[in-house]
Amino acid sequence: MKAYVFPGQGAQFSGMGKDLFEQSELARSMFAQANEILGFDIQSIMFEGTDEALKQTNVTQPAIFLHSTILAACLGDQFQPDMVAGHSLGEFSALVANKALSFEAGLRLVAKRAAAMQKACELAPSTMAAILGLDDAIVENICSTIDGVVVPANYNCPGQLVISGSLEAIDAACAALSEAGAKRALVLQVGGAFHSPLMEPAREELAAAIEATTFSNPICPVYQNVNAMAISTPDEIKKNLITQLTGAVRWTQIMQNMLADGCTEVIEVGPGKVLQGLFKKIDREIPTFSAAL
Repeated sequence: MKAYVFPGQGAQFSGMGKDLFEQSELARSMFAQANEILGFDIQSIMFEGTDEALKQTNVTQPAIFLHSTILAACLGDQFQPDMVAGHSLGEFSALVANKALSFEAGLRLVAKRAAAMQKACELAPSTMAAILGLDDAIVENICSTIDGVVVPANYNCPGQLVISGSLEAIDAACAALSEAGAKRALVLQVGGAFHSPLMEPAREELAAAIEATTFSNPICPVYQNVNAMAISTPDEIKKNLITQLTGAVRWTQIMQNMLADGCTEVIEVGPGKVLQGLFKKIDREIPTFSAAL
């Protein structure tokens, strides 16, 4: 069984998507549609922009979404998923690829999500930190003892958990986790505390847009971030998508559940190979690939 997985923020690079544009008329028309929907020339930023320009949240999120969804569309009949999942932002790409969302609706939601998250970051100075080499339960327990907001945010793979919260609480948690034996407790260069209660203003804003958007029955189940379960009903997909901004990304559990449900190969659709690497931490035998035209 084939699992198609879609990366999230951080996978961007200058030149992303240019090969698709040059090879495919469909890609060229989708890029033109994206420029019109977004109201700015994202195509030029993706193809020729600086790393700094690509790091801006209002550019990064739609850029990665576009690379992934245009590639999936260009694959045509080669795209035969039995299951899909996306890491954080990548969940929107997965939902477009498995036909639960139209390309236009998905891009509008991603643009709204990026703007809402940027606004929430400006309301409360906050950050994230990668904790390496500790069991999840230890990280969870120590976070629960820290004053202020600090929570597990991204369960990336066994021994790699990203925490999210206020600046002071993250510093205190990193110190406590280092003392508890973490190999590294590294504060990340991100705009704010994604997937934490500090994203509540963004969740409220995005919830209204998601509720107003039409979702369809997908062609295969999507393993959603908030519960790591295979979901196929539009109403449940919408509910979980709304919860995603303040809930943890349970990627470790998603990978484990996909394997338990019969996944035999993993195809990453979009920039980079991060998700292939994470799958190897769960099962070194499973073949992983990057999608390509």
